[in-house]
Formats: sequence, C-alpha cells, structure tokens
Amino acid sequence: MIDTHAHIYDSQFDDKPAMLATAEEHGISQIWMPNCAAETIDAMMALADRYPASCLPMMGLHPCYVGETVETELATVESWLNRYPFPFIGEIGLDFYWDLTHIDRQFEAFTVQLQWASQRNLPISIHSRSAKDGSRNAFAEAADLIEKLALPNLTGIFHCFVGTLDEAHRAIQLGFKLGIGGVSTFKNGGLDSVIPQIGLEHLVLETDAPYLAPVPFRGKRNEPAYLKLIAQRVADLKQIPLEQITGQTTQNARQLLAR
Repeated sequence: MIDTHAHIYDSQFDDKPAMLATAEEHGISQIWMPNCAAETIDAMMALADRYPASCLPMMGLHPCYVGETVETELATVESWLNRYPFPFIGEIGLDFYWDLTHIDRQFEAFTVQLQWASQRNLPISIHSRSAKDGSRNAFAEAADLIEKLALPNLTGIFHCFVGTLDEAHRAIQLGFKLGIGGVSTFKNGGLDSVIPQIGLEHLVLETDAPYLAPVPFRGKRNEPAYLKLIAQRVADLKQIPLEQITGQTTQNARQLLAR
C-alpha cells in the first residue's frame, strides 16, 4: 500500500525508525510526504535522504503557512523545485477554517503553484478546508480557480476529501483522484454515502499522519501503519475484498508518479 499523504517528519514522530518499521510490517511500501513551508523542508528532506525508496517528498507551500512572507516562501519552493526531482507539488490550496486574514495571498500562492505544476507536468496535492461556520467552501473555490485557469497537465489528489457526491464527481471531471483518509471511519464523517458510488479507480489512500487517526485510534497520534484500517473501511463500504482495495488504490497512486 501507498500512504499518499503523511507528515511523518513532524516532531510528534520522535520514534521515526520504529514507526517506519511498523509501517513496513503493515504493508506500507511508500509514504508520500507533503511539505508545509520553509521551516519543514530540512526535516522532510532528511527522511527522504535516509529512506529514499520509501519516503517520497513533495514541495509546496501549505495555505495555512501563507502570510506576509509569501513571496519569500514561494521563492524557496521554486528554488527547491529547480534543484531536486520532486514527484509532486504539495500540499497547496486554500484553507478558510481558522483565519481569513490572508485569503488573497492564499489565492496568489495557489495560482502560482498551479502554474508551476502545469509547466513542470507534476501532479499536485490539494488542501481545501472550508470555513468553520460554513460561510466559504474551499473545495468549490479551489475547483473554480482550476476551471478558470484552464491550465494543461493538471492532475493529482484532492487530499483529505470529505465532500459531497457532486463534489466528488467534479474533482474527478477535473482529472483528480480523491484522497480517502481517517474521516472515512468516523461515524458522522459523511463519506459512507459517497464512497460506495465512486469508482475505485478514482481513489487513493492516505493517513495525513499525525492527524485524523482512524477509528479506533481517533484522537491519538495517527501513523502510516493505520492505513490498512482505512482500506478496510473502504472495502466494507464498497462491499468488495480488501485485497482489491489495496491493489487498485496502489495502482492509482503509482499511475500519478508515472506521468
């Protein structure tokens, strides 16, 4: 299996070798690491250098890290893209959950990074978290921007997809996979009515470790070893064998890397 989104360079993982060994024991062959900002690059690249076959780094500026220094942050991202063969740009996107102060800068950063992805023919990992009060839908606004720009070669993953069936279809029509994580195991996560109606060829699996641990570990530190719990939930919802889920989602992930 491939964990397509995990922040395993995070300081919560003070047991990285043991954590990675456990992941391997649970059938995780690769872990894709999304970058957040300049401050997370060193830790991420240290893991990529130590475990080049299993820990794949992405490069991008996370919307929650967009602020008054956005130009400097983007320059750092571009510099790294110019000197290292990253397989993905991410995670990038829009986040309206806590703070709307830098919305304009978020759109600017997202647009620039979408353009880089198109120019470099790299897939992207999109973060889209809506306003807590429901006043702004980050998925819809991200999709609107992608449609408006109409850039060639754009594909990738809508990370931590928790949207409606209509939103799932829209993401697929735009050429993206849906990243299914721990929320799929939550009682009120909302995906139990969506996943059964989406073709398996459109799904990839992720943990978003150390966040959003699946049941029965909800509220605790998440880690890649728990990916099989998410795969089992998808298998249960779709009423097909677990092996079919793990095989097809791994193939879907590899197809993105093989562009």
